[in-house]
Amino acid sequence: MKKTLFLSPPSFDGFDGGAGARYQAKREITSFWYPTWLAQPAALVPGSKLVDAPAHYQTMEDVLEIAKDYELVIMYTSTPTLLNDVKCAQTIKAQNSDTKIGLLGAHVAVLPTKTLEENPILDFVCRNEFDYSCQELAEGKPYDQIKGLSYRDQQGNIKHTEERELIHDWDSMPSVFPVYADNLDIRNYFIGYLQNPYVSLYTGRGCPAKCTFCLWPQTIGGHQYRAKSPEAVGKEMELAKSLWGDSIREYFFDDDTFTIDKKRVIAISEYLKTLKLTWSCNARANLDYDTLKTLKKNGLRLLLVGFESGNQKILNGVKKGIQLEVARKFMANCNKLGIKVHGAFIIGLPNESRESIEDTIRFACEVSPHTIQVSIASPYPGTELYQQALDNGWFTNGNLVATSGIQMSTLQYPNLSAAEIEDAVEQMYRRFYFRPGAIIPIVKEMLVDPQMLIRRLREGREFMAYLNERHNRTLVNAS
Repeated sequence: MKKTLFLSPPSFDGFDGGAGARYQAKREITSFWYPTWLAQPAALVPGSKLVDAPAHYQTMEDVLEIAKDYELVIMYTSTPTLLNDVKCAQTIKAQNSDTKIGLLGAHVAVLPTKTLEENPILDFVCRNEFDYSCQELAEGKPYDQIKGLSYRDQQGNIKHTEERELIHDWDSMPSVFPVYADNLDIRNYFIGYLQNPYVSLYTGRGCPAKCTFCLWPQTIGGHQYRAKSPEAVGKEMELAKSLWGDSIREYFFDDDTFTIDKKRVIAISEYLKTLKLTWSCNARANLDYDTLKTLKKNGLRLLLVGFESGNQKILNGVKKGIQLEVARKFMANCNKLGIKVHGAFIIGLPNESRESIEDTIRFACEVSPHTIQVSIASPYPGTELYQQALDNGWFTNGNLVATSGIQMSTLQYPNLSAAEIEDAVEQMYRRFYFRPGAIIPIVKEMLVDPQMLIRRLREGREFMAYLNERHNRTLVNAS
């Protein structure tokens, strides 16, 4: 085995763009997802090390000190962080030119030739579902015999091997939990709507939904949900309990559609109930009352739901497959059962207008999830949204993130500018949170939980600073 380092490189201050974040951007409050996309291949490589620099506030100097002892460095990258990550690779190579360095992630999976042509410092990039490609790289297998690899040969020519098949036997995939325990400080991972400390994981990959903006199913995971059996998930959660005992307050299942197979998720929830674990997951806004009731009984605390928009035309245009009336009924059922909901919304999707933005804000206030996040539509290469933007001339000349790491709009429409899209994010946050229906439940949380009181006060300061930064950006753009 080659001595292998899996690396999420240093980035913007407080920037959660690493190998677990769905949107590569600085959050409204300090937030860090676990680097699951790196931890999974690391679990296949004995003796490897995982470094998540942003979440551990490690500098380039810290990374260099670690990297000097490694023969192979595999880094996660994304569209907005590529240039930064290549600079990191250059710095590591300058320290030791014999170090082999490659990238993985959706951006390089879609644009392998372009990435290698423009960045000669890189030795390879991993395409598609890359876990076993990483394992074979660490084993020293010749590049031309590793499926799903694009690489530079000894003459400097760019070569591509055949595509790697998607993983179907997920029960055989090792748990990421030992990798977390050995390499990460769980106290450094925060998500505003989850109880801390928390741990997140995937029990499978792939999503049958066809949302035009969603990155992973269109680039790496595919549209078939491939997952571990309930029995395998149960054993994995037993392992978690043995590693951390009762110190973890919540487990989050980050599968794109964890609840799509109702029989499976109910079976998993029964294991979680036996272990007395509190848990949350992603879900679509069409889960029925009886399933919700069973999951709540078995320890479910919160659902992360992508509502995206409060305008049906927008939802139909991005192939969301959800009707607003169904979403309203779903929210009523969650409220009745006492299941908290974190609602995810996107501003700037195709056909967006000032009127549809107003629809979204009103819808969010009407159904009133416990918390929300408001993202800007990000047209990543490889998605249908990206191709639509190219075909229709919607792109601006801007970047996906500002130099501070906050999201910017790279899309504009004939009747809606990029500046208006960015301003709408701030306006939606203010109108949603600065009302009794949002403030009172949060205050009640703070009154009954001293830890939550301290945490919400900190998050409140960060949230106001974020809104002010976004407001100042809008003023600059307007001038």
